[in-house]
Formats: sequence, structure tokens, C-alpha cells
Amino acid sequence: MARGGAANASYAVNGTPSRPQQQMSYRIGIYGWRKRCLYLFILLLMVLIVINLALTIWILKVLNFNIDGMGKLRILDKGLRLEGESEFLKPLYAAEVRSRLDQPLVLESARNVTMNARNLDGQVTGRLVVGANDVVAMNDQFEVDDNDGKMLFYADTNEVVVGADRLRVTGEQGAVFAGSVQTPHVRAEPFEPLKLESTTRSLYVQAPEGVTMEAEGGGFTTTSRTDIKLTSSQGKIVLDAGNIHLQNIPESAPSRSGRQLDNVFELCTCPDGKLFLAVPASGCEVNAGICS
Repeated sequence: MARGGAANASYAVNGTPSRPQQQMSYRIGIYGWRKRCLYLFILLLMVLIVINLALTIWILKVLNFNIDGMGKLRILDKGLRLEGESEFLKPLYAAEVRSRLDQPLVLESARNVTMNARNLDGQVTGRLVVGANDVVAMNDQFEVDDNDGKMLFYADTNEVVVGADRLRVTGEQGAVFAGSVQTPHVRAEPFEPLKLESTTRSLYVQAPEGVTMEAEGGGFTTTSRTDIKLTSSQGKIVLDAGNIHLQNIPESAPSRSGRQLDNVFELCTCPDGKLFLAVPASGCEVNAGICS
């Protein structure tokens, strides 16, 4: 054996010694600056892990995470429940939004509240905008129903339908219609007068089968600045009353010459109330067929 870790001597088969082979040794491990860098990296990693863990615990505590949800947000089998006031900075997409049974649902915004309805292609088919000064609803149809499902109001591009039993206009100026109005009944409030007025133009009341104007508790007055014409193209005009007064009829004094005018007639009446004209001074002689 050689001294100082020298290689062992080997002998050949024939007994003659061979050349000694040197045995190499290696040092295992990390030494020097590499070892210091590794320890520094492990220390830095531990610091980051501790900071991350502390931040996670702080976030969980601030947001109040628990087994039911996060803070005022509760995760239920049928969806999510928010308790108290909630603020959404981005659009909210939900199939249904409702409040608790004993609490109202309040939607509040600093500018306006907009609700959109989209189809399968993502196009907006309905929109409701509640602004600071107006409420705008955009859709093909707009309908308001009561609790029993009865239609109270309906509007589309062709017509507007008011399905309530009574339409009341409380303004002092009444209702103003730019076009025609079709209604089966026009009635005033109890103990209130009914007035149909056109301040600058004509007033037309027309019906294919007849127009009836009744005043069961009082009188009926028709006032015009110029002429009032009652015309019946195929029928007759009937004045049915116990007393018929024609007031403010001018009188003509008899002329001294006694000359009769050709365009002046007497107004006569039949027993049934029919009126006819007769030649003056004829005594309203009735010809055959006039009063029949």
C-alpha cells in the first residue's frame, strides 16, 4: 500500500509488477458564492411565501369570506343573494333579479338606469332608460296589465289602446287631440259639465248610425259664433219637446203700399210638428200630402 492514498500496486500473471494506476477523488456539494446565492434565494422565497400568505389572510378577513359566501354575498342553491346595498361597476347579466319578500328592490345610478333585452344574436330588442328628466321605453309593443291580467294600456306603431273602464284627464285645459277621436261614449264627471270646444277651427261629430246627445240632469247648450246648421240628407230633423221657443226672431211691420214680396212666405206647422211654408195671407192652407 502506497503512502498518502497512493494507488495499490498490481502484479501481472507472470509475477512481474505493473505500473501503478492513480485513483481520483471528487468533492460533492455547493461551495463558495453559489452556496450563498442559493441560501439567499431560499430566504427570499420564504419571505414571499409569508407575504403572500399574510395578504391572502388579510383579503379573506376584509372580504369576510365564509362557508356561505363572501361578506353580504350568499351563495344559495338557486343563485346568489346580496344583502344591503351593492355597487356594480360593470354590466350585470342575470336571468332574474328580485328582492326579498319583505324588502323593496331599488336600482340607483348617478346618471341613468338602462335595461336592455337581447335576442339570440345579441341584438337589442327592447330597452328601458330611466334618466334624470325622462323615462324612455323602446320596443315594438308596450303593454300595461293589472294583477288580474286585464290590459290597461297598449301601444304599438299602429294604435294606442286604453283598456281601463275610465280614462280621466285632470288637467284644466282638458284633452287635446291633433287628429280624429273615436269613442262610443263621452261623459263628464258627476255634477260636472261636459264641454266640447274647438277654439280656432270647426268641431265635427260624426257617426254612421247616429249621434245621441243627452243631458239627463240639466240642459243642453250649443253655442256658435256664426251659423249653426242641422242637415239631414235622407231623413228628417225632429224637435221633440213640450215647448219649442224660437227667440229673438225679427218682426216686420206691414208696408203702407200693401205690396207683397215674392220671396217671403209664412211658416206653418202640421199637427205632428212638421213645418212647411205657405204664401202670405193664405192662412196656411194645407194642400194634399203636405201634412200626411
